[in-house]
Amino acid sequence: MGAPATDEIGRWARGYIRRHPVAALETVGGQCVLAIRVFRYLIVDIVTLRFPFAEFVRQAAFMASASALPTMFVAIPIGVTLSIQFGLLAGQVGATSLAGAASGLAVVKQGAPMVAALLMASAAGSAVCADLGSRKIRDEIDAMEVMGLSVVRRLVVPRLVAAIVVGLALTGLVCFVGFLSGYVFNTFVMNGTPGSFVTTFASFATIGDFVLTMIKAAVFGAIVAVVACQKGLSTRGGPAGVANSVNATVVASILLLMIVNVAFTQLYVLLFPRTGF
Repeated sequence: MGAPATDEIGRWARGYIRRHPVAALETVGGQCVLAIRVFRYLIVDIVTLRFPFAEFVRQAAFMASASALPTMFVAIPIGVTLSIQFGLLAGQVGATSLAGAASGLAVVKQGAPMVAALLMASAAGSAVCADLGSRKIRDEIDAMEVMGLSVVRRLVVPRLVAAIVVGLALTGLVCFVGFLSGYVFNTFVMNGTPGSFVTTFASFATIGDFVLTMIKAAVFGAIVAVVACQKGLSTRGGPAGVANSVNATVVASILLLMIVNVAFTQLYVLLFPRTGF
């Protein structure tokens, strides 16, 4: 009885190692290859004036309509929450005048790009994956390849550019809404000083902070688009496979976004350290 059970456990362990870590490496490799192909086609299409501008506009309009309103409503409680936390902390150490700088910088440097990217992954990324996955199981992708049409050039490139542009726009929206909501809450609810809130933020914030935020937004948008398109184009198994691909898209996108955000933040701190206030 012991030997068969041990053999079964060994087979399960070998199957797990083969299915999960190897599949994960294959997925990451496929996403890297797809990203290289997409940017290569993008550069060539822009130089040769073959970029599918109409498809780009349609995809950008769709992503903006799917993500803009949820992003704005998420930005409001984010700004308020940061204002509460930093306001209480500043009050405990006797530095209430710095609440504006702390909450404003937190929104601009960390909150805005992450909120925009997470909403992009949840709304736009899942929709892109579902669209491409549905085309895959209906054999539309195979039909395009049989006709000699590049799936990456026709379908992935415009979605990537649209995700980058919409990600930048949503990040700017979150910066404005988050800062405004924190300002309003700090001024009218926590009885803060309006001038102090704005002045301290202007004193501590730099152009480099905003540039880093925009770079993050562009990279996050590209990550969401590449992951969604790769998962959608590799869909198999019918309608259930589409659902699994959409779920995997959201999970993988959020995981990658968190890792890349930590890497960006740490690199910025190492390369551009603050020497003083």
